[in-house]
Amino acid sequence: MSVRKAGESEPPQPEEGGSSAQLSQPVRTSKPAEDGDKKSTNKRLKDVDICVPIVYGTVAFYLGRKASESQSHKWTVYVRGATNEDLGVVVKRVIFQLHPSFNNPMRVIDSPPFELTECGWGEFEIAISLFFHNDVCERQLDLYHHLKLYTEDESGPQSTKKPVVVESYNEIVFPDPLEACFARLQNHPAVIVPRLPAGFNLPNPVSIDQKNDKERGDTKDHPLSQWFLNFSEADELLKLAAARQEVQAHIVNVRRKLSMLDGPPQLSKPPSGYEYA
Repeated sequence: MSVRKAGESEPPQPEEGGSSAQLSQPVRTSKPAEDGDKKSTNKRLKDVDICVPIVYGTVAFYLGRKASESQSHKWTVYVRGATNEDLGVVVKRVIFQLHPSFNNPMRVIDSPPFELTECGWGEFEIAISLFFHNDVCERQLDLYHHLKLYTEDESGPQSTKKPVVVESYNEIVFPDPLEACFARLQNHPAVIVPRLPAGFNLPNPVSIDQKNDKERGDTKDHPLSQWFLNFSEADELLKLAAARQEVQAHIVNVRRKLSMLDGPPQLSKPPSGYEYA
């Protein structure tokens, strides 16, 4: 498995309610070893990538009057599809490694939605290990997320209605997938697959079973979905354009203040032999 991952950019300052987003470059899994002894239906598609956009993060609520010294916040950590689609077609299991002070700090989630909810008082780093179905990838992917309970501005009272939300976006890339795996995933909305050249003979696409509402693994109607952030490219471009305008306006304002500090331009001293009337 190869995952293309780069350093995370500096997160923007939290907005009202404490929401912040972090964008990472794609994580590319290493190419699988050659498997020439596999059956013809299990051949690998060379120079083909399957991409799975994911979001992982936390939503933390202050408990207000119900808060105690040891339990001031209720929070949920999760891994979800970037468009809230079911990740169970790719991800088999997720392990959340909590702080050692928790009972049973290693929490194993074997089915989507991949999440857990706890109560506590402190912030710490959560290790998140993703395990994939065997035909997708045989190696695990380790991610790390810092649980945040408090906003940057701690001067005012904490809100029990607006949570502190921190999410990170990433793309997991699986190179040279098995033909059967490609056929199974190519019609799933959580997966991005390329168009293959004409004449490629693949197994027939596998139909996706429609689960009933109680067994759904997507997060479209999740109780916390109203707080999930949008990571669409169009929104990011709008944010960048707005930030650029704000910086340019700030530069103009600073230059104006500096010119006022310098004062009005001074008259040069007249040449010798000349006097003012």
